[in-house]
Amino acid sequence: MKIGVDIMGGDFAPVTTSIGAVLAKNEIKDAAEIVLFGDKSLIEKHVKDAGGNINDFTIVHSTEVIGMGEHPAKAFQQKPNSSIALGFKLLSAGEIDGFASAGSTGAMLVGAMYTVKSIPGVIRPTIAAAYPRPSGKYMILADVGINVDCKPDVLYQYAMLASIYAQNVFGIVNPKIGLMNVGEEEEKGNLLSRTAHELMKDSKDFNFIGNIEGNDVFSEDKCDVIITDGFTGNVILKNIESVYTLLKKRNVQDDYIKKLNFEDYGGTPVLGVNSSVMIGHGISNEFAIKNMIHHTKSIVESRMVEKIKEAFK
Repeated sequence: MKIGVDIMGGDFAPVTTSIGAVLAKNEIKDAAEIVLFGDKSLIEKHVKDAGGNINDFTIVHSTEVIGMGEHPAKAFQQKPNSSIALGFKLLSAGEIDGFASAGSTGAMLVGAMYTVKSIPGVIRPTIAAAYPRPSGKYMILADVGINVDCKPDVLYQYAMLASIYAQNVFGIVNPKIGLMNVGEEEEKGNLLSRTAHELMKDSKDFNFIGNIEGNDVFSEDKCDVIITDGFTGNVILKNIESVYTLLKKRNVQDDYIKKLNFEDYGGTPVLGVNSSVMIGHGISNEFAIKNMIHHTKSIVESRMVEKIKEAFK
C-alpha cells in the first residue's frame, strides 16, 4: 500500500506536515509506504529535523504550490507541477493508493473530480465527517461542505455513500440514517427536506429512520448517520468544533471532550470518487497530519471505493 501526502499543503506546512509524516511512519512502520509530495530539499531538512530517516520515504519533487487563496480550478490547471496536481497524477495512474492533503480544499476537490473522477452513477460526491458520541460510538455527518445546494436525489445518494462509510470504516452494523430537519414529522421542513424524505422513506439501499432535529446531533441511539446539504452540515461541524474550543478555554476536559478535537480524526474522505482522497483541516498540526495519514490508510484497507462501485452498479 502506498499513501501519498501533500507536504506543502496547510497553514503550517511544510514543517508540521513533515513532522506528521514522521510520526505516522513511526507508527505504521512497514504496513504502508508513505510518498511525500513537495520541495525535496525542504522535505529532507524537516524530516531530518523531526528525527526521521529520509530513506523511510519516497519523495516526489514539486516546484509549485497551490495557495489557499488561489482559484482552485485555475491553479490546478496552471500549476501542473504543484504538490496537489502531482499527487492526483500518481493517484489517477494507480501509482499510489490514496492521497491526503491539508492544503486547498477547492484544489483537492477539483483534482478529485477531474482526475480520478466520480464513480459511475454518483451524481455528486460528498465529504463525510465523523465525531464521537459520549458512549464512544461515532456519528457520521454528510455533507459537510462540498455541495452547499443539493437536490433530493443527491441527498438520497449521500445516505448510500455515508452508510457504506459507516459500515466499513467504523464498523457500524446496518447504520440508522436520519435526515436533518426542523421537526420529526414527515410533512415538516422546506421543499428539499420534504421531497428527500419522500424518496428515502421506503429505501432498500439503507436503513432510513426518518427526520431528526438539531438536538439529535449527539444522540446515542436515534441514528448513526446524519444526512443534510453541505451548507447545513458545515455549520453543524463548525459548531461542534466551537463547543470543543469553548470547553477547552474554560478548562473543562475529560476523556470524551478530548475526543471532540478534530486532530484525532485528521481529515474527511471524499466519498463517491474512484480512489481514496482525504482532505485535512488547513490549521492541522503535526498530530492532525499523522491521524490524517492513518485515516487514509483505513479507507484504503476497507476497500471502500470498490464497495461503493458495487453499490452503484
